[in-house]
Amino acid sequence: MKLTITEIMPLVMKLYEKSCVGCCLHIVLDDGNIEDSHVKFCIEEAKKQGHEDCLELANKLLLMSKTQRHELYKRH
Repeated sequence: MKLTITEIMPLVMKLYEKSCVGCCLHIVLDDGNIEDSHVKFCIEEAKKQGHEDCLELANKLLLMSKTQRHELYKRH
């Protein structure tokens, strides 16, 4: 099931309410590294840090296409 950017954006905004950078998802959200391997790396970081919000968002990002992830990166 692919998710839309509109569905994901509230989770992104929630994350940025707590931090000025994308926390565990920094390399994806702030730097534009959108490959599955990058998102999976972020999942592992979120698990290590115990960051449930990051983990939830990262798992949802894996359901998105690379094109959608790139668009999300550009929009936020």
